[in-house]
Amino acid sequence: MSASTERPVDLELDLSFHAASESHWTEPIDSESRNRLTSASAWEQELTTWIQSIRSDLTLTCPTEVRQTQSLSLGLQLTDDANISELNASWRQKPEATDVLSFPALDNNIPMPGTSCVELGDIVVSVTTAQRQAKEHQHSLDRELRWLVSHGLLHLLGWDHPNSSSLDEMLSCQEHLLSNDGKVPSHSDSIATITDDS
Repeated sequence: MSASTERPVDLELDLSFHAASESHWTEPIDSESRNRLTSASAWEQELTTWIQSIRSDLTLTCPTEVRQTQSLSLGLQLTDDANISELNASWRQKPEATDVLSFPALDNNIPMPGTSCVELGDIVVSVTTAQRQAKEHQHSLDRELRWLVSHGLLHLLGWDHPNSSSLDEMLSCQEHLLSNDGKVPSHSDSIATITDDS
């Protein structure tokens, strides 16, 4: 994954953020996690950084419309197991809770008209499941939320994981987005083993 030297167009992100309510988490949380659950500003900054990083690397999957636009829109909803179970049943015929769902708006088979803002779609995260998984993986809720949202974002950008090779590539990209402040290193850089299976 070698980064392009071409500087991407500056990006404006329109984020529709639906904060978690206090009933969505089951245990006391730290102030950083509380901010992540209730405030759009941290997400706007981080999502913008992640998208800029991905679209500036021509070796990474990213729709042409996303690489070329100056304005993107996406939705992020933080909810609970009950709500995400309903969505999972309606859209995937799986009546069970899951950690993250993505609803991409871009379709590679439908040409996009010239528009000033490209709609990516929506990411929905269950805070209840995220808190449980954070405890299992022995890291903060903040990190688990960032991990799940980065996974959802990659799906909105056209990434998928039908096999173990594509899953490994996706998880590696997520790990680097989180650990390197959005800078995806070249493929020749050493990549740490990923144990998270979210």
